[in-house]
Amino acid sequence: VQILADKAGSVIHLFERDCSVQRRHQKVLELAPAHKLRQEAREAILSDAVKLAKSVGYENAGTVEFLFEESTGRHYFMEVEHTVSEEITGVDIVRTQIRIAEGHSLSSLGLNQSEIAASGCAMQCRVTTEDPERDFQPDSGRLEYFRPGLGPGIRLDSASAFAGAIISPYYDSLLCKVVAHTGNFAESTAKMRRALREFRVIGVSTNIAFLLNLLSCEEFCTVAVDTGFLDRNPQLMRQRPSRGRVQKLLRFIVAVPPDGWRKILKQKGPEAFAKAILDHPGVLLTDTTMRDAHQSLLATRVRTYDLVKIAPFAARRLSGLLSMECLGGATFDVSLRFLHECPWQRLRQLRDLVPNIPFQMLLRGANAVGYTNYADNVVYRFCEEAVKTGMDIFRIFDCLNYVPNMLVGMDAVRKAGGVVEAAICYTGDLLTSKKYTLEYYLDTAEQLKQTGLILDKNFSRVFVKLCFFSRHLRARQGRRAHPGHQGHGRPVETRVSQAAGHRFEAEIPDRPLHIHTHDTAGAGVATLLACSESGADILDVSVDAMSGITAQPSMGAVVGCVGRSPGVQPADVADYNAYWEMTRRLYVNFECTNTMRSGNADVYENEIPGGQYTNLHFQSISLGLADQFALVKKKFAEANQLLGDLIKVTPSSKVVGDLAQFMVQNKLSKQDVLNRASELSFPCSVVQFFDGCIGQPHGGFPAELAAAVLHGRKPK
Repeated sequence: VQILADKAGSVIHLFERDCSVQRRHQKVLELAPAHKLRQEAREAILSDAVKLAKSVGYENAGTVEFLFEESTGRHYFMEVEHTVSEEITGVDIVRTQIRIAEGHSLSSLGLNQSEIAASGCAMQCRVTTEDPERDFQPDSGRLEYFRPGLGPGIRLDSASAFAGAIISPYYDSLLCKVVAHTGNFAESTAKMRRALREFRVIGVSTNIAFLLNLLSCEEFCTVAVDTGFLDRNPQLMRQRPSRGRVQKLLRFIVAVPPDGWRKILKQKGPEAFAKAILDHPGVLLTDTTMRDAHQSLLATRVRTYDLVKIAPFAARRLSGLLSMECLGGATFDVSLRFLHECPWQRLRQLRDLVPNIPFQMLLRGANAVGYTNYADNVVYRFCEEAVKTGMDIFRIFDCLNYVPNMLVGMDAVRKAGGVVEAAICYTGDLLTSKKYTLEYYLDTAEQLKQTGLILDKNFSRVFVKLCFFSRHLRARQGRRAHPGHQGHGRPVETRVSQAAGHRFEAEIPDRPLHIHTHDTAGAGVATLLACSESGADILDVSVDAMSGITAQPSMGAVVGCVGRSPGVQPADVADYNAYWEMTRRLYVNFECTNTMRSGNADVYENEIPGGQYTNLHFQSISLGLADQFALVKKKFAEANQLLGDLIKVTPSSKVVGDLAQFMVQNKLSKQDVLNRASELSFPCSVVQFFDGCIGQPHGGFPAELAAAVLHGRKPK
């Protein structure tokens, strides 16, 4: 019974409401006045409610609750405002509550019991974010869409029900209260059903279907119900799934991303794909955020969960990317050993979410995604599985530019139906190096050409790009950019770049040129802009929040500055970046910035690859050499010369790094190593290098050191 009482001792009632439809003693539906209550019982209950309030000197609005036993006609007090009471009496209970608190009497407010009458029938339903089929388990999440049922005679009480609202799991599951007021019970029931049917709630589960079942139940509509009503009718909990046709159509439209470069690749094949790149008027971009960037900055620790969350955005808003690098390198090793994730499942999930952008991975030739040479059948089977799971482009390189080591990987990708991107690794200084000259890179390209995998028309499923990618490459103007990978080249004169570009264009005129560099020295953006002006077709970048230092140059900076349309818009890059800014904070324990606060141009002297720089620092710390890292870097350059001046990419870069730390630990100079080589116990990786386990370096092994390290025996 709803009552109102003032300070003068006056108490009135606003009639009763029936709350019998309950689940676990929680009200589900309320009705005013009580539908099947006999008049004499009604009058007794109302009278007792008023007496109770007067006896305790109650003031203001309140509710007096009774249990009514129909078999005996007796009622029992339970405990001491409501929408349905307001509807049938026309009294604004909350307003009256405030006025009474101000000292007004009921009579002064025009409220006398004799003048208050119940008009019609009002019914209230509580719409909650609960799932009746799961035992009314509360649901939480974001309200993607909310449209209530309204109209004459319908009242909606709600505070948090709107599109975009977050339904918390830590509070009441009530979404809103719906009140229907008409002349009688049958009309109120029909009006409530209509209102509930018009509700559209997307994002969380609700009990609306259950309420509709309840309002359509014959027993509820014709018989006086009691608190055991729902227990006797469990079928009311079952609900027919909403068809949601409009929402399904909208989701389908949103879920289908625009066409991307993968459509050309899949429909027309690799050759047409290559030609489309060459015909494209602007420079194109490969996003390395999901592989090389987090490998270089966060020790490859980004989880599949965080990649999958942003993948749909990339599919819709970055569809102009030529490719996304998301596998290869250290991702397999780290996923299995440290993240305890399946890398194949990662690829599968990303492919489902990004069907329009080609995926790209790094394949270390015969090393596949490991650190040693594998049997040929392992490489073939790996490539087959990768293509089947969704990989498109395989960037294949050898850490020593040893072409025979690349052939197995190239042929494996070709037979698996993937796209081959043959990469030449750059090192040193093209202007001053006597070993890695322009002729050397042209000869390497010629060796790749002679394999037949580039020009043989029978290999129609193969698209081989010569990908010249550099860790710290610098270039100036010219027709085409010069080659690169792990290198650290000095500024290249216009005439040199132009000559290199024309030479490569003459040798392989129908293949795109792809540039990859790490930004350790801080000049990466300038490098890529110069390469773009010189005619490069594709540039590797990573999103701003995951760029710089030892990762790739900034996507936002390149998109904002490049003169040739890169296929993505600055606003889309900014939104993409906002996600990664927040996500990167989750991996603070693996941050390269814990040991490296900025880029460092000394890489032009020591030639430490960007992908190795922070790892080498962490390793030095673990070996107790933290305060000697400057010396480690100096020794890296010396170790490189001792080993014959290598192309430095994983795993060859690890050999150089291991020897450098070995020299610092044992206080060895370059000459000490040469003089004492036969008595030193070299790191395992150095011995394996001289055994030929990772391939043959350009110019061969340094004979004197090789003989000492192997103690005169022949390489394995």
